[in-house]
Amino acid sequence: MSDEWIPVARVDEVPEGGTLQTFCEQEVLCLYRLQGRVYATQDTCTHGAASLSEGYVDGDQIECPFHQGLFHIPTGKATGAPCTVDLKVYQVKEQGDEILVKP
Repeated sequence: MSDEWIPVARVDEVPEGGTLQTFCEQEVLCLYRLQGRVYATQDTCTHGAASLSEGYVDGDQIECPFHQGLFHIPTGKATGAPCTVDLKVYQVKEQGDEILVKP
């Protein structure tokens, strides 16, 4: 695991209650802003090849746009069928006007 923080987006690019697809090294990530705090998970659903950044945020859950499976955004835990495999989550911090993640 890297000790390096990598800039992935500007703070103003992630809307409250919304998502943003971005990249960290070779990985595609989905950023979320919930109640002012930014979270990051892998962008690809663990059930199918859907981009979660195209999903629907409901409270602290992201609904996959393909089969409506659910994940808890802060923890990545699969919370709704047909999804059973948790998402990879990333540590996030804001520094100035940048969002950084630790791969």
